[in-house]
Amino acid sequence: MDFAYSDEHKMVEKMAYDFTRKEIMPIIKEHDRNHTYPHELLPKMAALGFLGVCLPVRYGGAGFDFIALGILSEALEYGDSSVRETIAVHLGLHALPIFQWGTDEQKRTFLPPLASGEHIACFGLTEPGAGSDVAALRSTARKDGDDYILNGEKMWITLSNVADRLLVFAKTNPEKGASGISAFILERGWKGLTTGSIEGKMGVHASNTGWISMQDVRVPKSHLLGEEGEGFKIAMSSLDNARYGVAAGAVGVMKACRDESIKYAKERQTFGRPIADYQLVQQLIANMQQSIDAGQLLVWKAGWLKNQGMRNTRETSMAKWFCTDAANRCANDAVQVHGAYGYSDEYNVERHLRNSKSAVIYEGTSQIHTLLQAAYVLGERQDRPMRKEMPAYDAGYWQEEA
Repeated sequence: MDFAYSDEHKMVEKMAYDFTRKEIMPIIKEHDRNHTYPHELLPKMAALGFLGVCLPVRYGGAGFDFIALGILSEALEYGDSSVRETIAVHLGLHALPIFQWGTDEQKRTFLPPLASGEHIACFGLTEPGAGSDVAALRSTARKDGDDYILNGEKMWITLSNVADRLLVFAKTNPEKGASGISAFILERGWKGLTTGSIEGKMGVHASNTGWISMQDVRVPKSHLLGEEGEGFKIAMSSLDNARYGVAAGAVGVMKACRDESIKYAKERQTFGRPIADYQLVQQLIANMQQSIDAGQLLVWKAGWLKNQGMRNTRETSMAKWFCTDAANRCANDAVQVHGAYGYSDEYNVERHLRNSKSAVIYEGTSQIHTLLQAAYVLGERQDRPMRKEMPAYDAGYWQEEA
């Protein structure tokens, strides 16, 4: 594995960090305070190719690889978790599953508007009584001629009130448990489909989080993603994409906390000396760098595997688990470095601490990832081949016009 960024990776990194510093950081504090979603960023992100960064050019994407996706996720979350979430959900949990599992017609129909930002998308898996236990979901899809009739409720859905397209999961055969789940692409405006927002969150205030309600929603067969009964596999492969983005984004949080802490520690003086001179403050900042280096390696490994078209469920799980826990620790330590000021939203570290807590919960809690890793180590879990695997990254194909 080559740890050096290619010229393309360096270009993406510069573009993404420039965007974060110029477009996100000047406005995000006000959106966080007001609990408003930064809609104004979407057309700017689309214009730079961010919304389809690792989709092939033939489908309207930018044609970059999964390392580029990691770089972009890191840079966006350096500014704020809420903005990075848009990429993880819109691209990782919606567009990439269509690229992996969709028919040629579905790819041609659905992907270009997603890559261009004409359509924004979300992912509806979690329900009021089904989070980590996906097989417990109660939404149903009943066959009716060439259509399906969907009923059910989804909860804790990022971009639910923003999205034009919704990838939702429902049981076409409830007796089969996880094997009876299917995936469907829904469109805003369909009769019986409503969404709403959830208020009172601890963090990610600038992100839209909400619910989806389906009351006898008629879905044409052309909007079934994959085959009947493949929904669980589609959902799990989708989470491999999102968890990778979450892990990379968590590295961005760690870097932001490190940089904020260094700046403050050099400026803040006590007893006639900058607090950067004190060993206990140095220890907190050194620990941040240790977490950054370790987390970065885990993200790179997962990205490399994705580029090879190799299964990476264990590696993305490990990266997500380690990086999100580490980001939460770094944010907590950054608040400590800032002292009383760290407890105020005058400084960014307060927001990073609130936001970082959400990431140890969504896309699989740290406890779920602990159990997952234990199952791999103990030989109780092994990844089986799927009918459709994500293909290995090939620059010739990804960057070739249709």
